[in-house]
Amino acid sequence: MRMPGYAPVVELDVRHLRVLCAIADTGSVRKAARRLGMTQPSLTTQLHRIERTIGGRLFTREQTGSRPTALGHSVLSRARPVISEMDALVAAAREEAAGPGRRRLRIGSVGSRAVAAWLRRVHDRLPDTDTTIHIDISAIALLQLVAAEQLDIAFVHESEGFPLRVPPGTEQRVLMAREPQFVALAEGHPAASRPVVRLADLAGDTWMVDPTADHEYAALRRVFAEAGLDPRVVQVRDNATAAELVASGEAVRPCQPTSPPGPGTVLRPVHGDPFAVRLLLTWRPGAIGGPALDGLWTDLRRAYLDLASVNPAYRAWLRRHNRSLRHLLAPS
Repeated sequence: MRMPGYAPVVELDVRHLRVLCAIADTGSVRKAARRLGMTQPSLTTQLHRIERTIGGRLFTREQTGSRPTALGHSVLSRARPVISEMDALVAAAREEAAGPGRRRLRIGSVGSRAVAAWLRRVHDRLPDTDTTIHIDISAIALLQLVAAEQLDIAFVHESEGFPLRVPPGTEQRVLMAREPQFVALAEGHPAASRPVVRLADLAGDTWMVDPTADHEYAALRRVFAEAGLDPRVVQVRDNATAAELVASGEAVRPCQPTSPPGPGTVLRPVHGDPFAVRLLLTWRPGAIGGPALDGLWTDLRRAYLDLASVNPAYRAWLRRHNRSLRHLLAPS
């Protein structure tokens, strides 16, 4: 006989345990679905099946999100070691399959134009190393992959005012303490003719953020609240759609200062640089250390310098502030 509100019983496997951990880590079925690449309805259905199999509710559904029940905490405390052991098993098997003497480097990164140049330098430095790259817009997800030994090192962004939690067993180095974020707007926008725009110039515009980017929405709202503004903010995940909306004048959006302007758009710094992120490199000391870490750090720093040096908007910002990018970046 079925329990009311529950889907049919399923046989649990590691995939289901990852679902439970994702919900617990993000505090939301919606956020967990994004992290796992699923739709929210399908993840909800899967959670119901897991709860049916176990025989009780694992999370409470509250207005602020999902919280583990007492049973949920008990299940999670057993699920995490199982996932960790499975990850270690897969990593060891892949290492063995790669063959003796074959080195491997697993790099993670948020979306950044510096990544391609960084990888080219890494390949040149380590030609005999099997190097892979994992891109994820969520810095939190990347840090968890480093902690779980699924990545060796990761380049992440941290929104100002919303510090990332450093997972146990990992270390961090700051590449840039405060990278200013620019704004992308249509060429025909009234503020496009100004070298620097003010938030008040864009108060009547619709702003866009990516809902999968950690704290981007909250960071945007924090800046607006401090400025006494309340513009409309929409969440658009697809970059192509976002670019079209900006070019058509339907919306504006924050962007990295190293970004090139898309067709029909311009990039402008914002007066006072209210939007900013911190650039971090995170790694596990057991996986990378010493000269190898220093080499990766130097390669990333030089890749960022090369990228910024050819970006007109970024160069203009540096001139206005009488700053050198080499002094803004941490030393090599």
